[in-house]
Amino acid sequence: MRTEKEKMLAGEPYQACDPVLSQDRKRAKKACQQINQHDTDDLAGREALLAVLIRFDGKFWIEPPLYVDYGYNIQIGDNFYANHGLTILDGAPVIIGKNVFIAPNVVIATAGHPLDKTRRATGEEYVKPITIGDDVWLGAHVTLCPGVTLGNNVVVGAGSVVVHDLPDNSVCVGTPARPVKSLA
Repeated sequence: MRTEKEKMLAGEPYQACDPVLSQDRKRAKKACQQINQHDTDDLAGREALLAVLIRFDGKFWIEPPLYVDYGYNIQIGDNFYANHGLTILDGAPVIIGKNVFIAPNVVIATAGHPLDKTRRATGEEYVKPITIGDDVWLGAHVTLCPGVTLGNNVVVGAGSVVVHDLPDNSVCVGTPARPVKSLA
């Protein structure tokens, strides 16, 4: 029989209250707490704490506070910047390209719950991966929902909710976010 963590990592419905997953989230919360309270003058120490939690492929800067569910499902490309209040629910992979800039209070959520009230009441969750291409800018208070892919050179306007994939070279706004301008 598969463990709940194996189910989650395979993208199958799982129980988030599983003791192993709960322990993984607790570890990530403690790491975020350390990062968020770390001395702002100790840049090397702060970067080292972040690199234990998240995989980075180059230089990065994340303003505190940062919140993640697990950390181990997040991969971030070179030249990454996130402003205050980034939340990443990473039950599924979150792949972020290079030259990505994130404004304050952005939510990247791979996790969701069933529409069926009986299944939802049991604590069942599902996850779908999120991919963010290169040269993307997410405005303040943007929410990325489970399973979306943002192409390269995409700008998502402040307050937008992304529920569908967004094409390369586009400015996208609204709820749900949709392309309103081409950057090609």
